[in-house]
Amino acid sequence: MKHWCLLALLVFTIAASVNAGLNQVHMVPLNPRGLRIEFDDAGYDMVALHFSVNKQLHGVAAGDINVDITVKSGNKWVYEYSRPVQPGDTVNYWALAFANGAAVDSVTDQSYVIPVLTTPALTTTTTTPTSTTAMPTTPAPGGATSGTAAASIALNTNSATTTSSTGVNVVQPAGTVAGTGQGGSCACSQSGSKKINRVCNSYPCLIFEDNFDDLDVDIWEHEITAGGGGNWEFQYYTNNRTNSYVKNGTLFIKPTLTTEKLGPQSLTSGTLDLWGSSPGDLCTGNAFYGCERHGTPSNLLNPIQSARLRSSRGFSFKYGKLEVEAKMPTGDWIWPAIWLLPKWNAYGQWPASGEIDLVEARGNRNYHDAQGKSFGVDQMGSTLHFGTDFQHDPYQAAHVEKAAKSGTFGDSFHKYGLEWDENAIKFYLDDELILNVAPGPGGFWDLGNLGQLNFNNPWQGRPKMAPFDQEFFIILNVAVGGTAFFPDAFRNTPHPKPWRDASQTAMREFWNAKNQWYPTWNADTNNGEDAAMQVKYIRVWKLKP
Repeated sequence: MKHWCLLALLVFTIAASVNAGLNQVHMVPLNPRGLRIEFDDAGYDMVALHFSVNKQLHGVAAGDINVDITVKSGNKWVYEYSRPVQPGDTVNYWALAFANGAAVDSVTDQSYVIPVLTTPALTTTTTTPTSTTAMPTTPAPGGATSGTAAASIALNTNSATTTSSTGVNVVQPAGTVAGTGQGGSCACSQSGSKKINRVCNSYPCLIFEDNFDDLDVDIWEHEITAGGGGNWEFQYYTNNRTNSYVKNGTLFIKPTLTTEKLGPQSLTSGTLDLWGSSPGDLCTGNAFYGCERHGTPSNLLNPIQSARLRSSRGFSFKYGKLEVEAKMPTGDWIWPAIWLLPKWNAYGQWPASGEIDLVEARGNRNYHDAQGKSFGVDQMGSTLHFGTDFQHDPYQAAHVEKAAKSGTFGDSFHKYGLEWDENAIKFYLDDELILNVAPGPGGFWDLGNLGQLNFNNPWQGRPKMAPFDQEFFIILNVAVGGTAFFPDAFRNTPHPKPWRDASQTAMREFWNAKNQWYPTWNADTNNGEDAAMQVKYIRVWKLKP
């Protein structure tokens, strides 16, 4: 163990046989951890690699890691495994290669033991895997696909098309391990119940799935900032398993009190230093004094600690179907959201490059506008944000509010979905179409009536769906309070809103009313999880080429 740092600097090669292609595999340890697996090219278009470390893998069973290598590095097909491996670990694997859309080569029942080197010298070792079982290079009828061998091996489940009460077709998976649509094939990169599919041969095709058997930080990055979403919310975001954790196949994002971590005097006299030092704990947003704040009796530190996760480092997509099953939090002034932002601001700063809000809600049980319409936890909203600048965001042209048919969105899980293509973005609640945003030839410039402004059209000459013609990533967060989302004119019972949006001391006014709002969070019941947003799964399909 103590010699592994030396071993990680060495390069050694294993040759499975003298043949080229999948029979020629190279294993290269990486520093400081991980393993690079290389296959020689033999005219392939793609190589599907399936492996487990220290677990048996018989035949073409699904491994812990199932990845499609679609881009060559020189004359090799290369995959880098980033998790720790040690001398003596056994890599059990099988692989399938494709050319011209058909399976042309394969190896199964392969094993490689990472050797223990006894001298710290550059060493080249040639060994033979414990077994080599060649499969026919001629594909079976219908063509073998990634995750398949001949006609009997499949990681796919069929997809079914159902019709909602509105008559809108909604594609739903037939099972939790899904690859493509009916009769199709799917080349999936899989770790446990998580998959990123990089090759689709038929449609609809599941390209991403997270069933939250664990919290995969390769996909989900925690934002670390006190700046929130730019609305002077009362929480700061951190990476802490008190606020974001997985349990029984569900992701929980739960707000807690800052004083529980920093102490009772921290809000009025403490310092919140989020700058960090290592790559994993650096502050992610300095806007609005997001990386460092100092508490005073008038300007308190953020009194709530919460979490915001984004998939920008692991997954983004353009066009397709997104479906999330989630339960909203319950408790006064809690603001949950599942939404998307552009991977790159191709058209400029917010909102010129767009924002897609799949679902937003308020946790209040009794919260109404002046006409008595509920805007509490029994109501949800979906929205597109777009415009020329912060002051000009005509989101009302692409917004819907929808009430729960029974109970509240905090009582049970609901499905929130969208279908997005070159012509429209459609929002769904429990498979029912609730909003269809389909701009005309003038795109979102005309939809938002932005021509009356003295601004250039940032989307001029682009497709009509611009700015929603770029890749977007997914965000999951729970905010609290702020100066935008809870209008002063709305009524909350039994206790009114304790701050005004224009107040310079809104956090202090919110905190001083803790005895009114905190009991609604039920912090002493069920681990305080009534106040948590709970997510069972996230799935994304590509619907067409």
